[in-house]
Amino acid sequence: MGALTSGLQGFSAVWCRQTPAVRGILLMCLSTVAFSIMHGLVRFVSEVLPPFQIAFFRNVFGLAFLLPLLMRSRFAILRTKRIGLHALRGVINIVAMLMFFTALSISPIAKVTALSFTAPIFMAILAVLVLGERFRIYRWLAILFGFLGMLIILRPGLVAIDTGALLVTCSAALWAVAMVLIKILSRTESSLTIVAYMGIFLGIFSIFPALWVWQPFGLQTLGWMILIGLFGSIAQMSLSQSLKETDPTALMPFDFLKLIWTALIGAWFFGEIPDIYTMIGATVIFSSGLFIAWRERQTKQTASSHTAPLA
Repeated sequence: MGALTSGLQGFSAVWCRQTPAVRGILLMCLSTVAFSIMHGLVRFVSEVLPPFQIAFFRNVFGLAFLLPLLMRSRFAILRTKRIGLHALRGVINIVAMLMFFTALSISPIAKVTALSFTAPIFMAILAVLVLGERFRIYRWLAILFGFLGMLIILRPGLVAIDTGALLVTCSAALWAVAMVLIKILSRTESSLTIVAYMGIFLGIFSIFPALWVWQPFGLQTLGWMILIGLFGSIAQMSLSQSLKETDPTALMPFDFLKLIWTALIGAWFFGEIPDIYTMIGATVIFSSGLFIAWRERQTKQTASSHTAPLA
């Protein structure tokens, strides 16, 4: 026990000596690994259980792993005056999750991951429509470039568009709406409060869809679903903390690792080799999202330099 404690203290000391950028990048890489493992496990368990039931247990066990954090704060992080907005975010999130988990159960996971990269593109459009942000021509061109990448993957008119591809695209659009709500909530709420209410509402809202398709399962399947909840919690917490450590623009290039990990998992465990259209389309979509994030950072830096007081 003493060796473990000293080891943890040593790791903590080394971690604290790193720059915020390094910590943020390492946490972002950890989140991509955790998300990819969770997606692989969802695909695996969906062979014996419906996706709606898997989503319920992912949320229940995810919330269970958050409980120590809630108890340590004596549930103080649940104090909020925006419970309605948290609930709305939960409704949108659960629909997006159910769509995404269903897509994972019927489509190659690399393709699902590639199409999920359209979420920042949808969010850029919503930033104009909902948040009133102004976009210049280069951002609209980047958005069009992103949708071109989506068309490369889907190839409408050339091949039949499968249900899984449609579901993950709709899921990405809904997730973009949820991200806008998160952006609004973050003006007054801490990231811990947002994550905690996400876990609570997702757990509540996923009960009835799960009961609708409920099937019995054994202890081994339960163990896999506990792992889904664990890796989902690790992914969410790592991502949230990475965004606290450093600028999102510095982290976005590493988010592309998800496609690499899921492609490896799909090939190794499910015999799914992503086609060239998926890889090219994913690169185009991701490049577009990266460009939008970079231009947003440049715009903010320009605005802050104009408003900064003279020395």
